[in-house]
Amino acid sequence: MQYLYDENGKRYLDAFAGIVTVSCGHCHPEVLDAIIEQSKLLQHATTIYLHHAIADFAEALASKMPGNLKVVYFVNSGTEANELAMLMARLYSGHLNMIALRNAYHGGSSNTIGLTALNTWKYPIPQGEIHHVMNPNPYRGAFGSDAKRYAEDVQDHIDHGTSGKVAGFIAETIQGVGGTVELAPGYLKLVYDIVRKAGGVCIADEVQTGFGRTGSHYWGFQTQGVTPDIVTMAKGIGNGLPLGAVVTTPEIASVMAQKIQFNTYGGNPVCSAGGHAVLKVIEKEQRQKHCAEVGSHLFGRLRDLEKRYDIIGDVRGRGLMVGIELVTDRKEKTPAKAETGVLFEKLKDLGVLVGKGGIHGNVFRIKPPMCFSKDDADFLVDALDYSLSKL
Repeated sequence: MQYLYDENGKRYLDAFAGIVTVSCGHCHPEVLDAIIEQSKLLQHATTIYLHHAIADFAEALASKMPGNLKVVYFVNSGTEANELAMLMARLYSGHLNMIALRNAYHGGSSNTIGLTALNTWKYPIPQGEIHHVMNPNPYRGAFGSDAKRYAEDVQDHIDHGTSGKVAGFIAETIQGVGGTVELAPGYLKLVYDIVRKAGGVCIADEVQTGFGRTGSHYWGFQTQGVTPDIVTMAKGIGNGLPLGAVVTTPEIASVMAQKIQFNTYGGNPVCSAGGHAVLKVIEKEQRQKHCAEVGSHLFGRLRDLEKRYDIIGDVRGRGLMVGIELVTDRKEKTPAKAETGVLFEKLKDLGVLVGKGGIHGNVFRIKPPMCFSKDDADFLVDALDYSLSKL
């Protein structure tokens, strides 16, 4: 579930969930049973043949979506999902220019590296008709939490850097790899209007924020009060299975009928059965509500630590998607790179596995399996408190 064991039997609390992937818990019995039973019946069939597992899963997934988001494409990863979303946006709009946020991460393929805006993940290859606008980061951003001024930057890019028309805009609601950065309140509503007026579609990257992890909502984009035109998802959708999905409207999906759209393993019956089981477990075990309750407890304890240790510059996020940014100077917000590395290893020695993020690697990413308990949260904070006291 939320624990891992090394070759000597030492137990570790997994507070990073295989990079925010293990949503229900490692080896969750109900997810495992669904995978095993389907593997005994039929391990592989492509979408050339209709199989009930893919249809059942697609129907269950579509039922979780607002508005007219009713057409589901299955792929193998978040990178593939964002590739397909970008293709759809360009075909549907008839335009090329994509807009993404600075500090964003959307994948590692040659196209999605273009959307990604962290130099630590980018190779020197052509980026291709992609514009990166100012990041609406309430902690480090130039305009603080002023969503209107960040949105004006998007309009400025469209006016000066494009033909005046764009293919689409993509954003995570809480930036994951970038260091658990929640966007300024109201930002997406303003930007979605600007992008749609410029002929583009709006894409929500829910690879890390989906499936109830934020606690307050099932999807991250709901925290900003918007409905996207395309939603991409992966990671938690399969609890560790190689699985991703793109959900869009029938109108946008119709452009894919111009040619053959095919993915050999997308919609594989084993992954479909596993993904469907994940949805059922999240519902049955009320994981969204659990994330809200445990997350609230965890935030309370971390804020107490923040008062005691000047090295903690910011504690942020929602539910069980938490970021702790470490700085050597609170006023200058100087990234505490070396100190983060020392603490990271100390926590591991104490039996706690956390993630690191942000362009300077100075943000602890706390994104555990969603079965993470209040006792686990206390153990994590106590271990962090002890490690900070010894720094």
